[in-house]
Amino acid sequence: QVQPVESGGGLVQAGGSLRLSCVVSGRTFSTYAVGWFRQAPGKDREFVAAISKIIDNSNYADSVKGRFTISRDNAKNTVYLQMNSLKPEDTAVYYCAAPVYSTTGYVPTRETEYAYWGQGTQVTVSS
Repeated sequence: QVQPVESGGGLVQAGGSLRLSCVVSGRTFSTYAVGWFRQAPGKDREFVAAISKIIDNSNYADSVKGRFTISRDNAKNTVYLQMNSLKPEDTAVYYCAAPVYSTTGYVPTRETEYAYWGQGTQVTVSS
């Protein structure tokens, strides 16, 4: 059973930083892409960032480009989301997800491409 588990959320002031972590168990970690999504109150879940397997291609939502960085440490089965210059509109529950199958270099960005989801971690940015 593939199980992503997020951590690192919290309360931060606008302009601050947080680093989210996602540990994925249950499969050879290096063989699949991993993505981050978020859901704000009253809104649909949206794509934030994702990283491919093997060659670490990445993709970001326009709203976070230049502020967020996704990276992975295959030795630790962990993907990180470094979030800088946080804004109140970044407030949401952040979810980590993994697909059933990944192609080398391909970065899945659609929610429907992901099969395994974590429980989420709350990020709150105060103004």
